[in-house]
Amino acid sequence: MAEGVLFDIAGEIIKKLGSRAFCEMGLWWGVRDELKKLEATVSSIHNMLLDAEEQQKQNRQVKGWLEKLQEIVYDADDLVDDFATEALRRQVMTGNRLTKEVTLFFSSSNRLVYGFKMGHKIKAIREKLADIEADRQFRLEVRTGERGYTTMVRDQTVSSVPEVVIGREGDKKATVELLLASNSKGNVSVISIVGIGGLGKTTLAQFIFNDERIKNYFELKIWVCVSDPFDVKIIVRKILETATCKKSEDLELEALTSQLGNILNGKRYLLVLDDVWNEDCEKWDNLKKILLGGSSGSKILVTTRSKIVAQISSTEEPYLLEGLSPSKSWSLFLHVALRGQEPKDSKIKKIVEEIVKKCVGVPLAIKTIASLLCYKYSENEWGTFLENELSKVPQNENDILPTLKLSYDHLSSPLKHCFAYCALFPKGYKIDVKTLIHLWVAQGFIESSSSTDCADDIGLKYFMELWWRSFFQEVKRDKFGNIHFCKMHDLMHDLATSITGIGTTINPVGLSNTRKLRTFLLPHQRFFLETSREMSIHLNFKKLRAFGVSGFGIKTVPNYIKRLKHLRYLDVSENYEIRTLPNSITNLQNLQVLNVSFCNSLMELPKDIKKMINLRHLSWCSVSCPFQNFPVHER
Repeated sequence: MAEGVLFDIAGEIIKKLGSRAFCEMGLWWGVRDELKKLEATVSSIHNMLLDAEEQQKQNRQVKGWLEKLQEIVYDADDLVDDFATEALRRQVMTGNRLTKEVTLFFSSSNRLVYGFKMGHKIKAIREKLADIEADRQFRLEVRTGERGYTTMVRDQTVSSVPEVVIGREGDKKATVELLLASNSKGNVSVISIVGIGGLGKTTLAQFIFNDERIKNYFELKIWVCVSDPFDVKIIVRKILETATCKKSEDLELEALTSQLGNILNGKRYLLVLDDVWNEDCEKWDNLKKILLGGSSGSKILVTTRSKIVAQISSTEEPYLLEGLSPSKSWSLFLHVALRGQEPKDSKIKKIVEEIVKKCVGVPLAIKTIASLLCYKYSENEWGTFLENELSKVPQNENDILPTLKLSYDHLSSPLKHCFAYCALFPKGYKIDVKTLIHLWVAQGFIESSSSTDCADDIGLKYFMELWWRSFFQEVKRDKFGNIHFCKMHDLMHDLATSITGIGTTINPVGLSNTRKLRTFLLPHQRFFLETSREMSIHLNFKKLRAFGVSGFGIKTVPNYIKRLKHLRYLDVSENYEIRTLPNSITNLQNLQVLNVSFCNSLMELPKDIKKMINLRHLSWCSVSCPFQNFPVHER
């Protein structure tokens, strides 16, 4: 996971083990001494983790040591959560005190049995941690105090957040003229915008897509984000869904092609295929044959980083998008960092010129570095940043990831976790921001200074700061002005993936270590996923914090979901055939979010739902509103 995650998890373990509640639990189950020993061991490791996480960048031995440590730290975290969950379970048991004691005596939670079992688990984890600590063959410094990161909030209101675009007026004019020109080769012609990542190809295409002349010229406009994989059936389905504004049926390619033909035939259309990577001529030709039914003047606009893609797809000369000119780069930097005002100090002005030069005309790099400096440094400190950090970044005009990584390095630890977690989503995925915040909370990424702080409100602040720093883009609001959806730039997704060391794992096919899995999501927008419609929660998924099968076509929620005692987030929405939820779901005392929206056949909620004392969000919006008389109250 992201750098710093072990430090924070260890810190949370220490905080919980040192709390009064855990002290009382330790006394009750007769394991107080073991818990205190575990706390001491974790504290000893915690004090050196900051130095270890810094050293791992240059020392493979340290990196390997941290990888071994990570698994045991997560085990310790799960163990602590087990204790807290058992305490919650006892709290919600029904009946008088005598009934409760009799029930507990004959259960696996018998005071003596549970204490004996947990005592052995605590000791085993503590000894593993001690062995790993003793096994290191390198020196680690003890670091105390805070990391030195700060979180700042700009004074602009949320509604004034701009999408900063400077210097592309000429590119827009030239590309619009290409699209409005008469076709020289058949009814449908293909034009490509090609350039390195971060130049603003998608932004330019959006400018063009919303231009008034384009709106008036084309009868039908369709936007599809392609990314990987390039699957003709999936792309055709996406085109259909965008053109009709409704979910497409799961039909064979021939039937989908017929439906698309009925929509395109006789119409002058513009189709934008954003972020194309496919370099297979045959796949492209197969797609193009399906799209030839438009009337004369129809255009397909492709954005790509690959010149090979542009070559095999284009019928016209590709449009090569270049970096911003020095003057436009300067203007963009000033717009983000200094509200458009030039620095008065000539020394600072020279420093800015050097910083802008190192961003090699790439708008994403300019915006990211400018927002970092705006947040983290006063103008007088910009020279220090240039000399000590930016100058050490490898300068490669074809790879700006090292430059973007600088901005990531300056995030607070919680923000690092929240950003890196987004590597789970596929490229081009439209992220529901409310859901994303719920997932952050479920994973324990939200830090609060007070028990009265609302985790969702803090999560929204995290999102806003990441957005301001250009880690998110294309933010959309609902009709009430609330932030609804967002996307990540492909390069930011690449950065998140490089940080976590994983690919897209939201699709769980082929997972090898399911026992440790904390997130299992099958997204509703899974055009890439072809699998059976049976829900099967693997029995090894016992450590899950988040589980989602929205729109997956399941008919029942298995009774054994009760075994997922760490679960905080459960989404079974848009499964139209679910009629009931098992009452065993009320054993999930840690559950914070339950989403059963648009489960239109669901007639009632479990009778013991009051036992779910941590439930904060119950989403049940439905066409038939079966729970309209259900009493819902704020906690």
